[in-house]
Parts: sequence; C-alpha cells; structure tokens
Amino acid sequence: MTLLRPLALLLFAALAASPAHSAELRLEDFFKGKTYAYGSFGAITGLHRSFRVDLTGHVRGKVLTLREDFRYDDGERDTKTWIFTRTGPNTYSGTREDVLGETTVRLSGNTARFTYRVDLNPGGKPNIVRFHDKLELGDDGTLRNTALVTKFGLPIARVRVNFASTLETARAIKP
Repeated sequence: MTLLRPLALLLFAALAASPAHSAELRLEDFFKGKTYAYGSFGAITGLHRSFRVDLTGHVRGKVLTLREDFRYDDGERDTKTWIFTRTGPNTYSGTREDVLGETTVRLSGNTARFTYRVDLNPGGKPNIVRFHDKLELGDDGTLRNTALVTKFGLPIARVRVNFASTLETARAIKP
C-alpha cells in the first residue's frame, strides 16, 4: 500500500506536467488577415525550389478567401487564391484556379488533411499530379504543412511549408 501512494503521486505529477492538448485548427482563424510562410519543394528528379509566401485571408460568413503571393528563390513570382467554404463543423470544400475540381478539407483537432489534383502544365500537354496535404497547428501558434505529391499513385515530390503570423517567426521556422 505504501508503494502505491508514491506511484500514484508520480503519475499525477507526470500528467499535470504534460503539455496541454494543442488548440483546434480552424482555417478561418489561422489565415484571417496577414500570414507568412517559407517553403521548399523537392522532386525525385533532383529539382529543388525554395520560396516565400505572403498570404492575405478574408473571411465572409462561411467563406475564407486566401490569396497566396509566391516569391521563388530563382526570382519567379506567382499568385494563387484558395476559396474555402465551411461545410460542417470539421469540413471545408476548397477550390483554387489551378486545382482540378474541388477538395474536401477534414479537420481533426490541430490537424487538417486534404488531397487535390493540379495540372502543372496548363495550356500544354497535361501533367496532372495529386497533392496530399497535412497541416498541423503547433502549440507555438505556427502551422506546418507537409505534402506528398504523387503521379499515377507513385510519390514524385515533397513539399514543406511553415506558416506564422509574423514574417520574423516564419523566417525562424523556415524548412
């Protein structure tokens, strides 16, 4: 009996010292206003590109419009705009100008998962790939995105993007 009490106290102390569960991710909360990110793309062909993204999110009712302004290290610039519509307590539908069809975003606690198809060569011979994104909200308030890119079900590239509410924080967690 005397051994059980110290074990119970030790277990209680360990549970009390455990970090609290991460906040639940809501796209409209994280991306409302200005957000900044750094990312990298690496393909099995050896192609590697790094980039910065300045994001601006506007929320109107159940709709988040998220403009992404990309600046690649090689000087190329690009702009994409996601439209996410909340369809349930833990789901959104999403579209973007280069996404074929729409995606369904599923939330679970601090994590969002979604897949979508993109034609990497619009206007030319189709080069359709699928992105499998996983976003995780950290206890520090940053958002980490890892994406596997597949073609015909085979992995061909990986993308990592780390988001933060300030440019300095985004720079500090650059992948």
